[in-house]
Amino acid sequence: MTIDRAAVERWVAGYERLWRTAGTDELTTLFTEDASYLQSPWATPKVGLDAIARMWDHERDGPDEVFTMASEVLAVEGDTGVVRLEVTYGDPVTQRWRDLWLLHFADDGRCAAFEEWPFAAEKR
Repeated sequence: MTIDRAAVERWVAGYERLWRTAGTDELTTLFTEDASYLQSPWATPKVGLDAIARMWDHERDGPDEVFTMASEVLAVEGDTGVVRLEVTYGDPVTQRWRDLWLLHFADDGRCAAFEEWPFAAEKR
């Protein structure tokens, strides 16, 4: 599948919306059944929707979690998109992250492989 910048932007917007939504039932709109989700280059990937849902439930504070997210699609080629993000948590801010996401899409537009390269401001 060939994707375009607008499709990647829509996917990232859907990701943020679902992160802010209680539950994980709608993950099927973002990820394929057998998707892999790598939280850092050194992590063991979570594979399959059940594993991704458990990770989301563990990582999120819930739908009321205070955060801002800004993203920019850096590159799109074939079935792959690269996105740079800045995410801040809390008010006042308690955490700042800059991430790179490598997204590999299936033919139906859902993500089949998600790879995150997170960089914490505190770790510089």
